[in-house]
Amino acid sequence: MADNHDDEQHNVQFEGTSSGASLTFPMQCSALRKNGHVVIKGRPCKIVDMSTSKTGKHGHAKVHLVAIDIFTGKKLEDLSPSTHNMDVPNISRVEYTLLNVDDDYLNLLTAEGDTKDDVKVPEGDIGSKIRDDFEQGKELLVTVITAMGEEACISYKEAPKA
Repeated sequence: MADNHDDEQHNVQFEGTSSGASLTFPMQCSALRKNGHVVIKGRPCKIVDMSTSKTGKHGHAKVHLVAIDIFTGKKLEDLSPSTHNMDVPNISRVEYTLLNVDDDYLNLLTAEGDTKDDVKVPEGDIGSKIRDDFEQGKELLVTVITAMGEEACISYKEAPKA
């Protein structure tokens, strides 16, 4: 029996993603490690503590995760069977040269020589230290972490003298 379908089925086009990489990848709970990363309640987190509990006769071992949101610093917890998969965020760290500090945003220079103006000045001590050091005329390199469509400046250091 031959299929008499229209040719439309063979002209399917797929939307591409911008970076070619997904925001997360699956990993079995039992393979997660302390100081690794995991997605809890839709947030990228760093695992600070984990424990495995054995359950009854027919149950699965459960993994209890305690993690800190890498952007907000909030503590999140999750309990999941060790055989289940959990999402792990794809995280990238990039170092930029600081060009200027605006009211709320850092003006950064990429390795390619382009400017990047969409990273907020971090709140708290690190933000005020970046402002102080920059105003003293120090050349600074800031580290920006990116995960799941969010990015934030997490640290900085003085640029090495050339």
